[in-house]
Order: sequence, then structure tokens, then C-alpha cells
Amino acid sequence: MPSDNTAVYSESSGESRKLQRALDWRGAFWVAAGVPPLVLFSIGGIAGVAGQAAFLVWIISMIMGFSQSFTYAEIAGMFGNKSGGASVYGATAWLRYSKMIAPLSVWCNWFAWSPVLSLGCAIAAGYILNALFAIPTAESQVVADWIVANGAQFTAESPAVLDYIAANAGTSVADAIAAVQSTAAIDALTPAARVWEAFNVTIPGLGTLHFNSTFVIGAILMLIIFAIQHRGIASTARAQKVLAVVVLVPLFLVGIVPIVTGSIDYMNVTDIVPPSVAYGGDVGSWNIGGWTLFLGALYIAAWSTYGFETAVCYTAEMKDPARDTFKAIFFSGLLCMIFYFMIPFSFQGVFGAAGMLDPGIVDGSGIAQALGSMVSSSNVVTQIFVILMIMALFLAIMTAMAGSSRTLYQGSRDGWLPRYLSHVNDHGAPTNAMWTDLVFNLILLALASDAAGYFYVLAISNVGYLTFNFLNLNAGWIHRIDSSHIRRPWKAPNWLIGFNTLLAFVNALLLGAGAKVWGYDGALWSGVAFAALILPVFWYRHYMQDGGKFPPEALEDLGLSNGDLGERKAGFLPYLALIVGACIVLWANWFFVLPG
Repeated sequence: MPSDNTAVYSESSGESRKLQRALDWRGAFWVAAGVPPLVLFSIGGIAGVAGQAAFLVWIISMIMGFSQSFTYAEIAGMFGNKSGGASVYGATAWLRYSKMIAPLSVWCNWFAWSPVLSLGCAIAAGYILNALFAIPTAESQVVADWIVANGAQFTAESPAVLDYIAANAGTSVADAIAAVQSTAAIDALTPAARVWEAFNVTIPGLGTLHFNSTFVIGAILMLIIFAIQHRGIASTARAQKVLAVVVLVPLFLVGIVPIVTGSIDYMNVTDIVPPSVAYGGDVGSWNIGGWTLFLGALYIAAWSTYGFETAVCYTAEMKDPARDTFKAIFFSGLLCMIFYFMIPFSFQGVFGAAGMLDPGIVDGSGIAQALGSMVSSSNVVTQIFVILMIMALFLAIMTAMAGSSRTLYQGSRDGWLPRYLSHVNDHGAPTNAMWTDLVFNLILLALASDAAGYFYVLAISNVGYLTFNFLNLNAGWIHRIDSSHIRRPWKAPNWLIGFNTLLAFVNALLLGAGAKVWGYDGALWSGVAFAALILPVFWYRHYMQDGGKFPPEALEDLGLSNGDLGERKAGFLPYLALIVGACIVLWANWFFVLPG
């Protein structure tokens, strides 16, 4: 590794390629600007499980994420030669204590961030399908015309009418006929593209992969984003800057206009209690069931609100990482605080917890219409917000691919992940890591192309994200003890490192209590099983390919070489942290139960 702070990759052919130092903190800030739109991914789902307390969930989660970022800013500054984000920088702290924990942290961070590609493309594909192949509503004229022309085929003796009456006791024959006519009309007038599916594959323990219209459009969107990022981080930052300005300014107006114009109904943001049951809409209480729902909402919110830590994924591509690293994550955090405080508050203040249970808001397909209605009743404004919503999803997906691919790249460079991921093209883009991201997310896209699979992907990926956060927040104090001699361009106050360590165990509590809230009892264990997949991969790379030694560059930022992992100055404390964290997860998973 040269001493001029370049990140160089030498291929077997002797060709030398590198991640190019093309960013200042502003460039990293713009690349991370895709995090604020993540609030739109789960704003309806969180309203469903937290009820009147939903906006408070976002505020608490964002404050936690902002506080934690100061630990990440400190340890990122120690590694000016690495890319890949906080998980890479924190993983080195665990190497002295267990070689297996370091790759686990990196892997968990990657499989938490990477699904943004599939989830975002699934929602964007839904908007495109709605725009090009709209399903008519029951009140539309085309439905009325179809009923006039074909409705006479349904009579009191029709099987469909009899089935409807049996399923809806007390319904009159006339009402049953009208309902069946409306349903038949909508089915007949639904464009074929909305129901087309080439085939599906059921995978036991995972779900069903749907290769349908949503999958095809989502795959095309992924390839477009791949093509943009293929030209390197500078090109990505320029594209992100344009998208961010176009998307975030209107999104800011959506948040501020209802407050300024007095459109907020403060009854919607008072009486802060969770619902009696998830998606029930009724007011519950702060009993065990209520706290379970609240913690479950905090669990899934963390996937969005903590995400701006991706701003430190690019230290090896920063012109002056000592100066730029802290600024990038700090200002990215401030940007997210504005949006995560304001958007959920205004959204809930206008629609109320019950209004946010609309299926289109919960699954994301109706978010654009809801946003447009907050500032204007014009259909033109609504259509503009549909376009902006698609662009916002692009913004988030671009951020996710840029950060997650560099996590894979650096994991490979440091000897934790397969060697092929180290490849860099002539533009300084880690293309093999990007292709891996793409293929993995095509599988997830097939799973998320059905509404039932969307939150399942989200719940499982967040098991990895909170695991990474737990390990990395503890890495802050481990680095303080074991690597106190390493220069830190920015150093957090001692009390803040201590407070963030406490938050690590709060995240363990959220992990144990929260994963079960999203309709999948086994989400926690599915996430744990997926996390464990890295262990045989690392074992093969480290022991079979590298002979039990890490590449020289893996630890050179810590002043270590020749396989020396350094003295374990923290003693038994890191192991104690792991034991306590595991106990909290298991206890919370047992103690907290869903209402009813």
C-alpha cells in the first residue's frame, strides 16, 4: 500500500486500478442525500403499528441516529485509506477478539443497506404501472359504462352474488348485486400488464418469488442506476446533486406548508398512545402489547433514520478525509433531522393515524397522491408529485448502491469477503461489487414484487442493520482502549461515546422486541440465519485462500503489520458486551408480545 493515501488494487495481470479521490465533503453529502426520502418507504407501516405515537417514533429514532453518528465520525477519521463505511472501520476493533465478528459486522451492514435497491425499485415500478396502466376505480365512468352494458348477467341467483351475501351477513340482495357488478367491472377493465406474471417460485422459509410486471420494470430501473454509477463516484455525486435539489425542495415544502397554513389538526398529534392492535386504528394503552408495537415501530424506523451514516462510506475517495469525513456525516445528519422531524409530523397532522392506514400509504403506492394533497387539490400537482416520488426513489436507490457496493469492495480488500469483489474499473467504480448487489437485489425484487413480501424483506434486513449498529457502537470504545495512540482528526467527547454505548444496548432491545411486530414471527431468526451465511464464506477466504493471515493493508491504518492483531487491552469487556447484548435480545423477544 503506497504512503500517498491512494487506494490501489493490483490485479493478477499487473494492472493497477484505484478508487479515485474525487470527492470533498459536499460530494459525499450529495451522495448521502438519498437518505431523507427513505421516510416515505415505511411512513404508512409505522403509522399502522404506532398509531398516534408514530411521529414521536420518527423523532426519537432520528435523535438516536444523530447521536450515534458522532461515534462513527470518530472511527471513520482513523481510516483515511478505506472505503465501505462505518461497519468496515468498526470491524477492525473486533479483530483482536474474534476474527469472525469483524466480517459479521460488515456483512450485516451490507445486507441491511442493499435491499433499498429492490424495495425502492418495487415502489417505483408500482408508480410507473399506475401511470401507464391505471386500474379504474369503482366510481369511474368506464366502470359505470361496463355495468350498464354487462351488469344484467348478475342476478339474485348468481353464484358470485350468493357467495357475497354469505361472506357479508345482512347485506341486501340489491347491494350484493351492485358490489359484485363493480368488482367484475374492475376485473374486466384492469389492464393485462397489471396482472401479468410469467411465473413464480416458492422458496420454503423465505416466500414466493414473483416474476411479474413489477419485477421487469424494477429490473430495468436497477440497470439504469448501475449504468450511472459505472462511471465512478464523481459522476454519481453530480447526478445525486441534481436529483436531490429537484426532490428535496418540494418534499420540504410538503412538510412546512401544512404547518404554516394551519392545516395541522393537533388532535392528530396529541393523546400519544399506541393502537390496540397493529393496523387496527383504535386507541390502545401503554401495556406490554402497546410497548411491543412502539418498540417495533422504532425497530423499523432505524432502518431509515440511521442511514445517513453512509456519508462516511467514501473516505478512500475523499480528497482530504481528515477534514471532510466529519463534515460529511454531520451535515448529512442535520439534513435528515429536518426531514424526519417535519415530514412525519405534518403527514400525521393532516391525515391522522387512521387516515395513514389507507392501503396506498401503507404499501407506498399512494404516497405521491397523499403528498400532493397536502399542498394543493389540483390533479396537476398530484401528477407532479408522482414524478417527484419516482425521482426520490431513484435518489435513495443511488445512495444505497454506492454505499453498499463499497462495503463489499472494502470487505474484499481487507480479506473478509471473496477476492473477486475487489475489482475496480477504469472510472474507479467497484463494478464486481455493484454486479453482486444487482443480482442479489433481483432476487429480493422478485420477493418484494408481491405486497406481502415487502415488509418481510424490510424486517429481515433490519436484523442485520441493528446487529451492525450494536457491534459498531461498541467498537467506538474498544478503539479508544486498544488504539488510543492513533490520530483522530475529530474526537467525540467521552460522555458521548459512553451514551452511544448505552444506545447500542437499546438497539439490542429493539432487535429482540421489534422484528416480530411486522407479521412474521420468524423474522428475527431468518435474519440471524442470513447473517450466519458469512461465516463459511469468511472461513474459506481467510483460511483456505489467505492461509489465516489478513492482507497487509487491512490493518495498516492501526499501525499493525505482518499478521499482528495487536494487544487486547480491553480484556474481557468486549466479550461481556456481546453476552449482555445477546441476553437483552433473547429476553426482549420473550418478554414483549403483540396485543391480543
